[in-house]
Amino acid sequence: MTPQRLGQHFLADPAWRERIAGAVLGPLASADAERAGLWIEIGAGHGEMTALLARQARHVIAIELDSNLLPALRAATARLTNVSVVPGDVLSLNLGKLARDSEFGGAPDGFFYVYGNLPYYITSPIVHHLFEDADRLESAFLVVQREVAERLAASPGTRDYGYFSAFTQLYSRPEILLHIPPGAFQPPPQVESALIALRIPGERAQLGVQNETAFLKFLKVCFAQKRKTLRNNLRSAWPADVVDDRLRQACIAPGARAEQLTLAEFARLFADRKIP
Repeated sequence: MTPQRLGQHFLADPAWRERIAGAVLGPLASADAERAGLWIEIGAGHGEMTALLARQARHVIAIELDSNLLPALRAATARLTNVSVVPGDVLSLNLGKLARDSEFGGAPDGFFYVYGNLPYYITSPIVHHLFEDADRLESAFLVVQREVAERLAASPGTRDYGYFSAFTQLYSRPEILLHIPPGAFQPPPQVESALIALRIPGERAQLGVQNETAFLKFLKVCFAQKRKTLRNNLRSAWPADVVDDRLRQACIAPGARAEQLTLAEFARLFADRKIP
């Protein structure tokens, strides 16, 4: 399968690689290798960023799906004793288990950082997959399409705020660190990119939601049709009188739309009431 088919755009510009490494590892510059911890790299490619991560990481697990790239990746990292190359699809790997596997530099506590230059078309599934291990994930630093980064970091009341924003901010604190031009990549993508940091924790600890699975299902219903009011979206799941009562108890206007609400307001409206 070709790199284009896999959606791969490699960071070919050395100056941009250094800038990204500085933004990702800069806060750890004064830490020793043990504190820098275990890193899981998603889509290691030719090893463009692997060696830079290995400068400070206790260990790097470099995941690569494309079998055509594996020989060069292994050759590029052969002298790095703190790098393990793992072939496979990140979406099929149990990252929490991988981070505890001593064969790959894991530790019993299983805490890990993530860096990834993601194929843009599977950004959402990968972010969802990362947060399956939110209790062990320290932070994730992802190169994604700029528009996607802006959605992840969007605030309530803005045009870009939606379900993906709310989901991401439940588990993390997103921050766009760099805007990256197409010329930094080979082949150049048709869009601008961005490096976004997803720092743990997000708002989940403060919200006190007992059933997160049901809460996420509730959020999807709230954002189901952006042109509809929150009240109309919720009426697809709850009886009209229940919706009106919940809105009143949560002090939310009947004409409010989902993109106007904070996660705290969603939690107050949900109040652990399951969506059928």
